[in-house]
Amino acid sequence: MNKNREIKEKKIEEIKEKLQKAQSAILVKYQGINVEKDTQLRKKLRESGVEYKIYKNTLMSMAAKELNLDGLAPYLHGPLAVAISYTDCTAPARIINEFAKDVKVLELKAGVVQGEIYDEEKVKQLADIPSREVLLSKLLGSFKAPISNLAVVLKAIADKKESENA
Repeated sequence: MNKNREIKEKKIEEIKEKLQKAQSAILVKYQGINVEKDTQLRKKLRESGVEYKIYKNTLMSMAAKELNLDGLAPYLHGPLAVAISYTDCTAPARIINEFAKDVKVLELKAGVVQGEIYDEEKVKQLADIPSREVLLSKLLGSFKAPISNLAVVLKAIADKKESENA
């Protein structure tokens, strides 16, 4: 087997492994982004535990086909990067979508979320979901509110009884 073929097969295996382990993998059109902005984007993604890689579309297509993700093939054209998260489904789409508000050349194209193909519209909907931490804090806040209200009512009753006894 020639060396080039061997390298390609290793890359395909690497891509397959990453896609299988990923909670989400989002395809991003990055053509026209300058080095400074690209570095900022990579830093934000890295801070959130998101891998950002550029693979050849043909290798991505082969890996997707082997994983029965044939629906990804129509999106694999032009200069694309892939943002992969192993822990938070929304992180890649949310971070890139937020960053794209300032850097207009970035485009969310499609993705794979928990084994399901998402088109551009679904990826943008995914990007609008708040982070896990925000959702948990809202949930805890909603648990806390009734307890706080109960405490205020009980305190008011106790104060009223105390003033009646005085």
